[in-house]
Amino acid sequence: MPVKKLVVAVGVLLATAAFVTPLFVILCAAPQESKSAPLVKELARLLDASKLDSIAAADPETGNYVAALYFPGAQLLVVSGKFGDTFLGPHRMSKREYREMYMDLQGASVVGSRLFAQDAGANGFVVKPIGGTAADTYERENKTIVFDGAWKKAKISAQDYAKSFSDADEHYARVVALLVAQAKPKTGG
Repeated sequence: MPVKKLVVAVGVLLATAAFVTPLFVILCAAPQESKSAPLVKELARLLDASKLDSIAAADPETGNYVAALYFPGAQLLVVSGKFGDTFLGPHRMSKREYREMYMDLQGASVVGSRLFAQDAGANGFVVKPIGGTAADTYERENKTIVFDGAWKKAKISAQDYAKSFSDADEHYARVVALLVAQAKPKTGG
């Protein structure tokens, strides 16, 4: 009988660890930088140096466009999507009409193609805001995820919250990398 009690105790311990570990990881991960954080910092540096408050780029992998509005030290708003016609995206890019591209993507992108990120603090996505700062949000297919650390309030598991954050941060990092490439000074001739 003592062996059975030991096995049951170990089972309970493992089950508890399986529940508590993701929770602990999420809470401890809050101060750590995400994949998007260094890219957003680089983009902010480039936009500040160029005195730009908006930027846009083509996404050759998806055929979409991505555009951002930058509010130094406060917020980075990033939208990506596909246009119904093939003229608008290249036209806006050739004229460096980045703010207009942002507005077009917010209102005229093909249904189901639009992704929207609100990066509070313009510092990359964080899994949970620190010190009363605003939460980052990510919208895809008309579903908005708020990264405020309150997965219970959102009625999802800690694991689902962590996966949602990881997926959103990975996509956000990818599109911000496109914006960084566009914002870099062009050299050569």
